[in-house]
Amino acid sequence: MTRRRVSVALGSIALILAACTGDGGGASEPAGSDGGGGGGDGDCTVAVSWNNFQQPRWAAKDKPNMQQTIEDGGGTFIDADANLDTEQQLTDIETFINQGADVLVLLAQDNQAVLPGVEAAKDAGIPVIAYDRLIEDPDVLYITFDNVGVGRAEAEAMFEEVPEGTYVLIKGDPGDPNASTFLPLGWDEAGLQEKVDAGEIEIFADQFTDAWDTETAQNNMEAIIDDANSQDVQIDAVLAENDSTALGVVAALQNKNYDIIPVSGQDGDTANLQNVAAGLQYVDVWKDANELGKVAGAAALQLCEGTDMAELTIPDGLINDSVAPEAGMTAA
Repeated sequence: MTRRRVSVALGSIALILAACTGDGGGASEPAGSDGGGGGGDGDCTVAVSWNNFQQPRWAAKDKPNMQQTIEDGGGTFIDADANLDTEQQLTDIETFINQGADVLVLLAQDNQAVLPGVEAAKDAGIPVIAYDRLIEDPDVLYITFDNVGVGRAEAEAMFEEVPEGTYVLIKGDPGDPNASTFLPLGWDEAGLQEKVDAGEIEIFADQFTDAWDTETAQNNMEAIIDDANSQDVQIDAVLAENDSTALGVVAALQNKNYDIIPVSGQDGDTANLQNVAAGLQYVDVWKDANELGKVAGAAALQLCEGTDMAELTIPDGLINDSVAPEAGMTAA
């Protein structure tokens, strides 16, 4: 059977004041005050702590656009890669504080383990931006895509192709709310739980993937295939939450000489788009991380100027409206 291959573009970007916001948020002292450095006089150092560069998008898309936006606005960009190590990320944050950073942008490896670093930054009067991964702190600005919408787009495409059958769910890191909450919520909005309740879809396996790691996803999927084969169960489709896990799933299917079945993903990474073209991955939801990086850079510059988090805006003309038509700021 020839399958139609799908690429979906999703453009919503949101600046969200973190859950349980009390009085409008903001660090204990905004940058530019006596406690936070010199954002108000045009000297703005934005420090970015990446949890990893193993996933291609961070270095290829998010970083260069964030850096250019900051430097074009007169700021200084510094960053570090924690290489999937929580302790290293905490060390990087401490280093940034000691270097006099005015704003901290944080892609958290573990949104609980990183909280001491967040508190240290706040105590130093440094505003914190949680970048694309939620940190549940009322003073932290959360900048992300509509991740529920991403999950919904993945599942809608998959259910159009495989409305009934046996599914495997391959999720990302269990400590990432995108993996544990937002993307699965989108799957359910597309009808996953309803289909399970109606007996149209059976979930054979539901597996998280530490660090969203491709090799881990492959190993997990190979074990699932072995288990399915031992029970004489045919897997019909795999809902994988992102591209790095989808690569692992496809590698497992090939390694086990399994039938080509629909696999989902998201991020638009080059290897995955090649798999879509080759018929090895059915759908890839593309989020324009270039635009998200620009938004984070612009928000950081405004925080340097002492703008309250509740008053932040996306500057006119900063992002491409054709790829992010619903970008905006939402208090939550």
